[in-house]
Amino acid sequence: MRRRRAETAPPPWALLSFLLRYPDVSVAGARDDLAAEVADLPDGPVREALSDFLTSWKGDATALSAQYVETFDLRRRASLYLTYYAHGDTRERGMALVRLKKLYRTAGLPMESDELPDHLAVMLAFAALAPEGRGAALLAEHRPAIELLRLSLHDLESPYAHVLDAIVACLPALTVTERSEVARLAREGPPEEAVGLEPYGPPEAMPEGAHA
Repeated sequence: MRRRRAETAPPPWALLSFLLRYPDVSVAGARDDLAAEVADLPDGPVREALSDFLTSWKGDATALSAQYVETFDLRRRASLYLTYYAHGDTRERGMALVRLKKLYRTAGLPMESDELPDHLAVMLAFAALAPEGRGAALLAEHRPAIELLRLSLHDLESPYAHVLDAIVACLPALTVTERSEVARLAREGPPEEAVGLEPYGPPEAMPEGAHA
């Protein structure tokens, strides 16, 4: 019988955000603390997926960083920038980024780093700190992109596929409409019109402290 804690514990958005950061020395060096935090999660698919991730997430910071760059920065199909899947580098994406920055600011969480506001780690950090329900709603809004990223990472046999499995386990199942959108995005790919981002500049950043 599943423990009551597993039914009531909130999703570990801050932990998931931390695991999707660039694995510099501070992130790679937190492996033991991360393992302890994962072990303390309730029984269920989230803990199982993150345990699988930590098992396959091997190497020093140099090796892990190279793997991260190869996975997320050198492949269009595995971008952590979620609005890219629907908009590519177009004017519409620029407007989507402005909207996200406004959403964060309205929730009392203005950006505080140089990362773009559609980076999945930023969205997860927002979900960890935002007023109840707002973070989950934002992630659900980008559910097709998250699913496409998850499928791409599984195709690549990336350890990070397990992190996406954990994220998806915290979200509602795909609707029929969302499944159709995933198929469309996979078939068509993002638009290629490279305009629209220049006027917006580097965003303000998410607050620090989403992960202790």
